[in-house]
Amino acid sequence: MTPRQPDGRDVSDPRSNQRWVYESIVGSIPGVSLSRGAALVLQLVIFEAGVVALAAGYGRWGSLPAGTVAVVVASAGSVFMLTIGRRTRRLDVPEQYTHTLFGTGIEIVLGLVAFFALVTYLFVLDPGSGGETVLTGLLGEPLPAPAVFFTLVVLWDVCYRIGTGWWASLIGLWRSLWLSEALDRETVDELRRIDAITIGFAWIQLSLVPFVVGHPILVAAVVGHVVAITLVSGASILVLHRLK
Repeated sequence: MTPRQPDGRDVSDPRSNQRWVYESIVGSIPGVSLSRGAALVLQLVIFEAGVVALAAGYGRWGSLPAGTVAVVVASAGSVFMLTIGRRTRRLDVPEQYTHTLFGTGIEIVLGLVAFFALVTYLFVLDPGSGGETVLTGLLGEPLPAPAVFFTLVVLWDVCYRIGTGWWASLIGLWRSLWLSEALDRETVDELRRIDAITIGFAWIQLSLVPFVVGHPILVAAVVGHVVAITLVSGASILVLHRLK
């Protein structure tokens, strides 16, 4: 009998460990066996329930749209990761590419960099700039500890997905430049779609901009991130197009 993990993957497959850390965690919780769709719905429901509960508990209903958009972006990031993971693993591509993309865990490092930069802005730069801070505008003053904790959890989820987008974009361009010459036309077409999905997820993050309009550093960070992903993955698509 073929050995399988709780998420249904075949552990005898040499590519079974070539997956995002997020996927491995979801599939390794003892006693829990959820389909990918169920895990996504559960994530969305739990996070949104937390947003609604905190808005009601602290009377901050005006913050509900911002919280909901952040939850939607995080959930869209989960869809993005699962989608490009599934599409990539079913392709006949060099193992060097799939190992580098999934097996190094660099997306976590990039996510941490984004999260630490955001926390530094929220608790150091923003309070020192004068005027109402992002957190005060959303959560009120004094800042309620449970709301701050939950907000940081959601923001980490968003930052982790942003780090994954960076990594997928950079490795996509590297793959297109150095590993795509021997690929067949169908594989090249699918890799172009994966690059387009990476750009699409980045553009979804622009929905966060209206909630930080009064904070030019955050606006520049989000817009700059989206432009960078678009340029890098767009360049990858152009390289692949040249191969057709």
